[in-house]
Amino acid sequence: MNIKQFMKQHRDDWKQLEQLISLLSKKRRSLTGNDIEQFNRLYQKTAQNLSYSQTYFPTEDVTTYLNGLVSKAHNLLYKDQTSSMKQFRYFFSTTFIGLFLKQWKFVIIAMLLFILGAVGSYFSVLNDSLNIYSILPADIAQGVDPESLGDHDGAVDSPFMSATIMTNNIQVAILAFAGGITFGILTVYLLIYNGIIIGALAALFWQHDKAYDFWAYIVPHGMIELTAIFIAGGAGLLMGYKLFVPGPYTRAYQLKKQAKHSVQLLLGTIPLFVIAGIIEGYITPAPISLEAKYIVAILTVFGLVFYVLIGRSLLERKKLTNL
Repeated sequence: MNIKQFMKQHRDDWKQLEQLISLLSKKRRSLTGNDIEQFNRLYQKTAQNLSYSQTYFPTEDVTTYLNGLVSKAHNLLYKDQTSSMKQFRYFFSTTFIGLFLKQWKFVIIAMLLFILGAVGSYFSVLNDSLNIYSILPADIAQGVDPESLGDHDGAVDSPFMSATIMTNNIQVAILAFAGGITFGILTVYLLIYNGIIIGALAALFWQHDKAYDFWAYIVPHGMIELTAIFIAGGAGLLMGYKLFVPGPYTRAYQLKKQAKHSVQLLLGTIPLFVIAGIIEGYITPAPISLEAKYIVAILTVFGLVFYVLIGRSLLERKKLTNL
């Protein structure tokens, strides 16, 4: 291929990349997702053209031109990378909430599965307290003592406990999400199993007239923690559903498409787990009144609702701006 053929074959792509660079520099908000994908495609293609031109036409003007064009596109991409904090804020204030509102039905299903397990084990233990040993893992069933609840308040290693709880909860969320590749079967199991544990413990403490105390130690962190688990579980159920009912697409395509959204939902739960872990490590075992712990729980609920409402407002504002 001579230089004239080379330029004629690729000139239109270079001009289009120049136009996109100009738009990204001046009117970024007016760009669509397709424009950004087109920019990435043309940037990669032009970079390949530059490599070819440097090899076969190193002294020609076209090589200098392509070098400048690729440099402009690269600098624009690098500039976007430096605004990672802005992207971080946008993800958690808008993107995550948008995905959550879009997939809320699967989050509700995840919650119902958890409740199903909790209700079943609760009434099973109420019917026969010995069932606690067949329902709960042996270490939990033998180690729990309703009468000693609160005896160690203020005596725990809060930083270690908080870090351990956060790690464990994030692992549960990842498993619930990853369970989607099993057509959601593992996700369903994890949600029901975690509900079974809570329900059995609630029944045990009820039998010892410690229900009020028990929930005071659960709800401060539990409102945020369970919300995050339901979101992660909903992400897994969504992926499992799309694999089970792929529609007109192949399962491989659905897995690739839905995994992206599900991973974003999972990532959005990490700050929630961090907050829940801090509360569970520092506030739940703190030597404060039970009423104060319930107040913390109420504040977390208001915080979650406020977060969703603010995110929804930002989404609506964005839609109006793009009209």
